[in-house]
Amino acid sequence: MQYFIGILGAVAGFMLVWKTSAVLSFTGRIDFAEKYLGTEGGSRLFIKIVGVLIIFVAWLYMFNMGGWILTTLFLPGHANPS
Repeated sequence: MQYFIGILGAVAGFMLVWKTSAVLSFTGRIDFAEKYLGTEGGSRLFIKIVGVLIIFVAWLYMFNMGGWILTTLFLPGHANPS
């Protein structure tokens, strides 16, 4: 089941990156993204960044690496490689 959810998440993230214009026409412009990421392409860039992050998290979940990565990043002295 973990692989199935990971693949679904990766596909959802890929669709956000691939069909950014369709998502943008559905959601509309995102004000803070336009303010901080650019005047014309800020919303598109934000949607693409969210899509890539979803793909990354889905792969981490699928291969059961999320806990190890979080432990290594936030508790470097307590990381257990096994």
